[in-house]
Amino acid sequence: MEYCFTADNLSKRYRNNTVLDGLTMRVPKGSIYGFVGKNGAGKTTLIRILCGLQEPTKGSYSLFGIPYDDRQIRNARKRTCGIIETPSIYGYMTAAQNLKQQFMLLGKPSFDGIDELLEIVGLNDTCKKLAKNFSLGMKQRLGIAIALAGDPDMVILDEPVNGLDPQGIVEIRELILKLNKERNITFIISSHILDELSKLATHYGFIDKGRILKEISAGELEKACKKRISFTVDKAECLCPALDSTGLEYKLTSNTEGELYGEIGIGLFSDILKSRGINLLKITEKDESLESYYINLVGGANND
Repeated sequence: MEYCFTADNLSKRYRNNTVLDGLTMRVPKGSIYGFVGKNGAGKTTLIRILCGLQEPTKGSYSLFGIPYDDRQIRNARKRTCGIIETPSIYGYMTAAQNLKQQFMLLGKPSFDGIDELLEIVGLNDTCKKLAKNFSLGMKQRLGIAIALAGDPDMVILDEPVNGLDPQGIVEIRELILKLNKERNITFIISSHILDELSKLATHYGFIDKGRILKEISAGELEKACKKRISFTVDKAECLCPALDSTGLEYKLTSNTEGELYGEIGIGLFSDILKSRGINLLKITEKDESLESYYINLVGGANND
């Protein structure tokens, strides 16, 4: 598999504070990589290192196969663009003027392509409207347009839908999916809104205390987030043999309560219990979400 970004045993310390602690990470080319972790886990520090704004204390990383200490890393970084926290835009300029400014900073010979970029992000009808009067979603889309001005192969977005209304969230989601599909742009997206991230990501990296706990594809995650039923029965006697006979994984939370993982008909499950003299008192069907998977993963790590 080809990777846009790799990190091996990457560490970053600030005096006595270790922010990244032997982090290892792989971002496949063409993926939408959901970067998941709570505040202080090390996400923003890693993004800053990736963008060349900070240097690692220890370990190594590479962009498009080029090691970070190689002279060619500057050319590799030209293929990468990031929006950290909030887009850098000039409020007293229009969307087109902001893009012209970016084109000049990049040393582009003409302004060809600006109209196309505005159309891609849905800002082609803003005309003379100043960016300071844009909605938060429009500002975010303008930030993405500015990022696209350099024709990047990889874009890093830090909390891209934070503070957006539902319509703005949908617009950003559709834009990211469109750019990934039509331009094969790789995205690294750091986000706290895990339900929204689950509608985008093709791969995930879960970070806690400066380390990647797990990297997993969306397909693998879907299999890991098993369907389950929570149940309550009237007695504990013979319960484990009854559950064993289903052939499914289970967990008991008390003598008469537990969770059964997988798909089984409620009628069939009730009949299995009754054959052992057990009555089913309560049952609830659930699907494990990305959020619960992450919480269980971090909780398990913190309990080690």
